[in-house]
Amino acid sequence: MNQRNETLKRGAAAGRKPNVRVKTIAFVGLMGALSAVLMLLRFPIPFMPPFMSFDLSGVMEMLGGFMFGPGAAFCIILVKILLQLVIQGSFSLGTGEIQNLILSSCYVLPAVLLYYRGKTKKRAAAGMAVSTVLVSVVAVFTNLYMIIPFYANLMGQRMEDFVAMCTAVNPMMKDTLTMAVFGIVPFNLIKYGATSVVTFLVYKKLSRLIKGIVER
Repeated sequence: MNQRNETLKRGAAAGRKPNVRVKTIAFVGLMGALSAVLMLLRFPIPFMPPFMSFDLSGVMEMLGGFMFGPGAAFCIILVKILLQLVIQGSFSLGTGEIQNLILSSCYVLPAVLLYYRGKTKKRAAAGMAVSTVLVSVVAVFTNLYMIIPFYANLMGQRMEDFVAMCTAVNPMMKDTLTMAVFGIVPFNLIKYGATSVVTFLVYKKLSRLIKGIVER
């Protein structure tokens, strides 16, 4: 009798595994779609570079990473970008999408990897704090040495044109250095700091709900 019960339990567990996998994939797709919707609600921040926009799409990416791992987080990022391209197209000849992929990955993946070394609230908070600082630094280099120069060359513009756009909204940004110090860095600290706070506040409740559905 015990052997029969054990066999039945193993069969039930084996049957649940494919079901859990399918539900996980479905939630990854759903989170990617929600992330794309949140990205559509983006808006500029006063006194910050006008070519940058604030959104909370990273909340879904970070939540998905904490729940399902770094691979799932990267898939959510890809789904978000692809859906955004389908819905709106590209306003930056693809440079904005490249930037989004780089910065989203730099923000989400280090925090998720750190969290998976020991799943505690402190580790999650520490991971997001480290990632927020990291992505803010990376954004300086990607903007000044990759994305803006590439876009400027395609459109026949100069770096000075982008500096002038920033000076118009904040006179403290007078050159590339001050644009980085008073624009790019604080903008990303605000954006990803806010994303981290929202993620920290909602993660436990949402993770219990979603994991309950996935593992049912």
